[in-house]
Amino acid sequence: MQKPLMRIPYTGPLPAPTIIPKDANTPTGAIAALTNFLSAPTSPLLPPSAKATVLLTGAGVSVASGLADYRGTAGTYTLNKSYRPIYYNEFVSNHEARKRYWARSFLGWTNLHKAKPNSAHWAVKELGRRGLISHVITQNVDSFHPMAHPELPTLELHGYLRSLVCIHCGGHLPRKEFQQSLTALNPAWAAFLAKMLQTGALDSEHPDERRKKGLKSNPDGDVDVPNAPYTTFRYPSCPACLARPPMLPDGSSSTVQIDADGAWSQQSTAGVLKPAVVMFGESIAASVKTAAEDAIDSASKILVVGSSLATYSAWRLVKRAKERNMPIGVLNLGGVRGEEGFYTGLAANNDGSAGVRCSESADKILPAVVQNLPCGGVS
Repeated sequence: MQKPLMRIPYTGPLPAPTIIPKDANTPTGAIAALTNFLSAPTSPLLPPSAKATVLLTGAGVSVASGLADYRGTAGTYTLNKSYRPIYYNEFVSNHEARKRYWARSFLGWTNLHKAKPNSAHWAVKELGRRGLISHVITQNVDSFHPMAHPELPTLELHGYLRSLVCIHCGGHLPRKEFQQSLTALNPAWAAFLAKMLQTGALDSEHPDERRKKGLKSNPDGDVDVPNAPYTTFRYPSCPACLARPPMLPDGSSSTVQIDADGAWSQQSTAGVLKPAVVMFGESIAASVKTAAEDAIDSASKILVVGSSLATYSAWRLVKRAKERNMPIGVLNLGGVRGEEGFYTGLAANNDGSAGVRCSESADKILPAVVQNLPCGGVS
């Protein structure tokens, strides 16, 4: 049996980036180094079947779409040292915690839903079309990668926000439908949201801008309104469980009760919906873990974009690539967990072909790399 892989945030200090090669310390130098990295032939240390690059992305790649990130210069962990995301066990076991979570998610969903892929995602599409990228593994839950390049295999390591899953029956529900139910169950909150949208209070995801308006903005569509009456918020039950209450693990029958308006009742023993994301403290499905490892093992190199690798589930994939002697590239603003061990043994005259580390914005650099590359695929 495989050991469960849990999503746990890393809170230790991150090293300052060591730019590799040294002349990749400017946008022009970074573009040249990444061009060399992506177009370099497969290392003789790898099997001939390993041909293309596997891309591993994080929240930094979606910042240009207007979304908040975790550890960037304006990231939640950078500006709000006291921020603590909700953990899986807390969500599953605590009705009040779910009220708070869904109220904040209700406020943040509108902006998240209308956000679109940016130039970095479209550059990835073109790199895939040219055969330079074989797979994308993303930690992001915004669905931008499958939206921008459905033909390029994308593994959503931490799930996605576009739907919900019932923790009792396993059924799925589109988030758009769920949002409509939240609106109907919470007219006062819906009026508050409409006012914020009308006044432009949610127009910016930047934490400083939100703070000026009395809001706290966090990743994954989480908007915190200090001193808000979260306990008044209501959420619906799983419609499948409501129609046919499932059996509980002990073999007994569950009960699903709702109030007069259709909100989930605390007397219920089933029917709880959660976002279809891997929450902190929740295990990643064994099938997803295996698929991510297979994508690494079939590639010739790995390029990390917009991630500090602060979650073990992502960092371990780069560790696996290193153990397979795969060249490693990193395009990320700021430090990356364990990066000091990624580039040991590189030749002094490395031009980026054997490894690259840049600290630049993905939405500016990746499209330029596409323009700089020869029109063909891998060597």
